[in-house]
Amino acid sequence: MMLLNYLASSGPRSQLCAALVYSTPWDVFVSTASLEQPLNYRLFNRALVTTLRNTVHKFREVIGKVFDVEHILESRSIREFDERYTSIVFGYDSCDDYYRDASPHHKLHKIKTPVLCLNAADDPFSPSEALPLDEASCHPYVALLVPAHGGHIGFLDGLYPVHQQYMNRVFSQFVDAALQQRDELWNITKNGLKN
Repeated sequence: MMLLNYLASSGPRSQLCAALVYSTPWDVFVSTASLEQPLNYRLFNRALVTTLRNTVHKFREVIGKVFDVEHILESRSIREFDERYTSIVFGYDSCDDYYRDASPHHKLHKIKTPVLCLNAADDPFSPSEALPLDEASCHPYVALLVPAHGGHIGFLDGLYPVHQQYMNRVFSQFVDAALQQRDELWNITKNGLKN
């Protein structure tokens, strides 16, 4: 999300020649709602919020100078934690404002750097209904690759995956193509300057 938000905010001034993102939560409201579903809550949300609470607990002396640590430690979901801590730390008036600003789905049109986005259709952190398929399909700089399976940053290869993951193959192919494109542009520029 941070990389896509950077690309959107920098537009044509981006310092990157290309980018690749995996398993991006495109709409944080939809992602959070998905993680609050009973199975996803038990599998992911509870564990993530426990880790976040443990981090706050570890630094409670420092955080306690500004925040009500006990209130934060009572958080039972990522959204509650974001309401009580994250959105406030980053200066937002509300968690909704924070989620709206963090969600890259409505900023896609501002991206002017080639970017490949790999999202699995079965990712509980970024459900398929949140994927900006229509916008990406007509965007000159954004390609959205959506395999049916892969979960959240899984993307294993084959029936019995023991070697290279699908995402590693995509990464290697994309970087090779981006470097080749960069080299071709550099040669064109260099030759043009000579003439």
